[in-house]
Amino acid sequence: MKSVLKIMLLSLFFVGCHQKVEPADVAKINGYWEIEKVVLDKGEDKDYKMNESFDYFEIKDNKGIRKKVMPQLDGTFLVNDAFEKVTVRYDKDKVYLDYATDYAKWTEELIAISDEELVIENADKKEYHYKKTGPINLMGDGKKTE
Repeated sequence: MKSVLKIMLLSLFFVGCHQKVEPADVAKINGYWEIEKVVLDKGEDKDYKMNESFDYFEIKDNKGIRKKVMPQLDGTFLVNDAFEKVTVRYDKDKVYLDYATDYAKWTEELIAISDEELVIENADKKEYHYKKTGPINLMGDGKKTE
């Protein structure tokens, strides 16, 4: 009985510490994000050690885009014309990202956002954990990347 009570108290603690995403926080999503791990609905983690592509977000006034970009060794990115339209939607105490392409529409919940971390949950209850990133320059040519 005591262990059940401890588990319940610990669960309430974690639920109470859940970060509430404020409208002002949404601007932090702009930029390049590299996926670190996916937490599956059964609590299993799938770690990503190295990524060939990053997600790039550009949102202003609750509308924008997300696109996949591929970092190059010289600090540039390979991009194509494909992108997803993103609309930020607020519903009660939650923030949602509504995506649309010519072929599909879907929604993800914005669970947490900071200057360094982004957590998004999809309809399958998979949590995608990202870290903020930027251009990579391994060429050693001394040039700054933008």
